[in-house]
Amino acid sequence: MNITNKTPKPLSVPLPGGKKLFLSPGKTGQVTQRAMEHPPLMKLLESGEIAASDETAPRTAAANRKFNPPSGSSTGGGAPGGAPRQSGDR
Repeated sequence: MNITNKTPKPLSVPLPGGKKLFLSPGKTGQVTQRAMEHPPLMKLLESGEIAASDETAPRTAAANRKFNPPSGSSTGGGAPGGAPRQSGDR
């Protein structure tokens, strides 16, 4: 579920488990169906400070790259430039 901040100020939306979702003016965030039933969130929804929609935001190519690095790239540590790391006394 998507929720959108409809106010001109940032909001701190209370979620179950003592968590909070911080939304800038006009921005959208995602919450679970269980969170939508949380009384403080329902109060914000009824007051019109936030709006809810059932659709989820589409994933962009940039978001996919963040979680799926291109094939052939090194995901391990190591020194930049491919040089082996030196260790020991000098």
